[in-house]
Amino acid sequence: MKFKLIIIGLLLTLHTISAQQDKKPKVALVLSGGGAKGVAHIPVLQKLDSLGIVPDLVVGTSMGSVIGGLYAAGYSGDEIEKLTMQVDWDDILGGTVAMRSVGIQEKSEFNRYLVNLEVIDGKPKIKPALLKDQNLRELLTILLYPVYRVQDFDKLPIPFRSVTTDLVHGKQIVIKEGSLSLAIRASMSIPSIFEPVRYNGTLLVDGGVLNNFPTDVAKALGADIIIGSDVGGGMEPLENLNNITTILFQTSMMTSNIKNPANQKLCDVLIDHYPNLTYSTQDFIKSPEIYKEGLIESHKKLPELVALSQRLKTYKQRQHELPEVKDEFYFDAIEYHGISAQNMSLFQARMNIYPKTKYTSAELKAAVDKAMGTEIFNQITYHLKLSDHETVLVLKGYEKAKSQLSGTIHYDSNQGVGLVLNYTRRNVFGYSSRLLLGADIAEQPKFRIDYQQNVGKTKQWWWRTYAFGQKSKQRHYINGKLGEELSSNYFRSNIQLNKDLNPLFSYVGFDFNYEHNKIKPRTDPSINNNIYDLRRYASNTIELSFYFIKNSMNKVFFPTNGSALNMRLSRSFYNRVNVQFDENFEFNISGKTNNFTKFSLDYEKRLPLSNHLSFVVGLTSGLTFIDKLSDHQVSYAEYGQGAQYTLGGFLPQNRRDSYNFNGLGDYSLLVPQFLKVRTALQTNPLRNIYITPYLNLATVGFNQADSFLKEMVSPNINAKWIDTSETSFLVSVGSSFSYHSILGPVNFDFSYVNHKKGLPLFFNVGLNLNIQD
Repeated sequence: MKFKLIIIGLLLTLHTISAQQDKKPKVALVLSGGGAKGVAHIPVLQKLDSLGIVPDLVVGTSMGSVIGGLYAAGYSGDEIEKLTMQVDWDDILGGTVAMRSVGIQEKSEFNRYLVNLEVIDGKPKIKPALLKDQNLRELLTILLYPVYRVQDFDKLPIPFRSVTTDLVHGKQIVIKEGSLSLAIRASMSIPSIFEPVRYNGTLLVDGGVLNNFPTDVAKALGADIIIGSDVGGGMEPLENLNNITTILFQTSMMTSNIKNPANQKLCDVLIDHYPNLTYSTQDFIKSPEIYKEGLIESHKKLPELVALSQRLKTYKQRQHELPEVKDEFYFDAIEYHGISAQNMSLFQARMNIYPKTKYTSAELKAAVDKAMGTEIFNQITYHLKLSDHETVLVLKGYEKAKSQLSGTIHYDSNQGVGLVLNYTRRNVFGYSSRLLLGADIAEQPKFRIDYQQNVGKTKQWWWRTYAFGQKSKQRHYINGKLGEELSSNYFRSNIQLNKDLNPLFSYVGFDFNYEHNKIKPRTDPSINNNIYDLRRYASNTIELSFYFIKNSMNKVFFPTNGSALNMRLSRSFYNRVNVQFDENFEFNISGKTNNFTKFSLDYEKRLPLSNHLSFVVGLTSGLTFIDKLSDHQVSYAEYGQGAQYTLGGFLPQNRRDSYNFNGLGDYSLLVPQFLKVRTALQTNPLRNIYITPYLNLATVGFNQADSFLKEMVSPNINAKWIDTSETSFLVSVGSSFSYHSILGPVNFDFSYVNHKKGLPLFFNVGLNLNIQD
């Protein structure tokens, strides 16, 4: 009996040894953090794919978590390389919703300020991060859609762990379940760059704060063989600690960097890219170059990887591929979190999605973008809550504070320097409403008050009222000459009723508009008279207008695709002028002018010819049909300049019926009739650098519309100066040289005008106070 027990024991021992020998060693792939430098991980994945090595575990921190998470979900190294090279990193990391997803009512304010602060309890609050992550979250959600039902990361094609840092308790958190996109996003929450991620009652930030190369995590999870790809580099040497960025980064990563050498020693195959990397953590735009640098060390370690591949050939490998899942979201109900009653109806109207309806991932993303385009939210997240009985779409909104304070600075050759301040208050007088108070504190100051409210179930009807005032210095052409400088006080107010045709791009409406224009010479004419012989001019006009407005441009600044159209038909009901001359005071006049009808059209189209070249074409026209002059009326044709169109300037003007014409000063040409054609080529030779050569052609008339329409094809093209007595022809040819800076566009503009001597130079930086017409 004793002999039999010994034999059985020996057999069990031999079976155990044999089983242990046949058991496949657990291979872990560990990817470090490093921002843009993490692109160097991709060649490692491609080497593994080519050799048939499929890890049994992927552990990642920060950018390593992004690339590792995609790999664990089933994407191949080649697919991840393609995704990385195709991504618009400026758009993804910029965080704001695309211009085309912004509501048509909000486009005039979108991305126009240098500083944006939330006002809470009467105090401005600095935002906790420089960048928003809405676009990043949405990208991860779409890319990881095929595994959206996987809640246990061990059930992914390759088991995965995301390493993060608990900001509240100062400890490492390794995420192994839940939303894969949230786990990845939490791991790359670089402090002060991206906002921390809320998770199970705490806040998570970048895992690199405590553990940038988490091989110890892989070892603790039972890894027998560790393949480590490190782009972090550990502690910077003394000679590199010579600037504030490097010093701050070293300080914030101190704990992680100290343990980096020990974690490197845990690797069986260490691929240390750091000595080959020449770009920084922010250089995502250099992804192709970083990828090439990642090839260097990956190729050097190829013999070790080949040897590992040979060793693993006797074992069955995991099936590594992206699950085939139909791109279709279906949910039985919708849950809303964090959305106030004041904003709920507008939120639902803009999203326009309903339970028990099928949506693709792109359609769901577009719906969320539309809701973001209301400019009410800092962020909107969404995920599906799964149970045996139903699927629920969970939408969570992170609303901006009801009060916002924004500001920027500007300077230009025509209007000098200024500080723009804007106060925005939501839902102050009613739901789905917005109040704006703005001021341009400058040598030529401006102010505005603007209130609008969406009404109705679909929120596609909205009414608006505003007031705008401006003090400016102007010079006008008269009798073929450019006159002396005048002081102008301009005020406009109106009330509108509008109907969205497309909530993102277009609307129609009508308004009652009042304008007051008061002009006087800056020098007392009694001391030194002016070419106008003017002592005082004042006009008051009331009009009823019908209009159609469209804007489908893809960017706020330097758009490359899309169109913009403002078409308006106006009828005057009241137009009164008061004109006082100096020497010819017997011609002083005061009274109502004959009425008029105005039709204006301003259209621009941008067509992309390549990634760095766009063709710009525009057509702008203004016609005035003047009623017959009756007894006791003042002639509008002679004295109605305050209600005429103006041409001149490089930047968009705040006044209605005012249009740009390069080479002329702001508002310098007053005309009742004009037709302008513009063509340009916008080139983008370097990042944020734009060169735009252009040609403007215009015919301007000073008589009735019918005579202008006859004469505009044969205007006076020989006059040396702008003749304000007959239909004339204008040519403006030149080029603008621009840089898209943090302050806004910086522009240098040179232009030749056929009726002016010299080559006028215009310079500006930043943006003036803007209003939506």
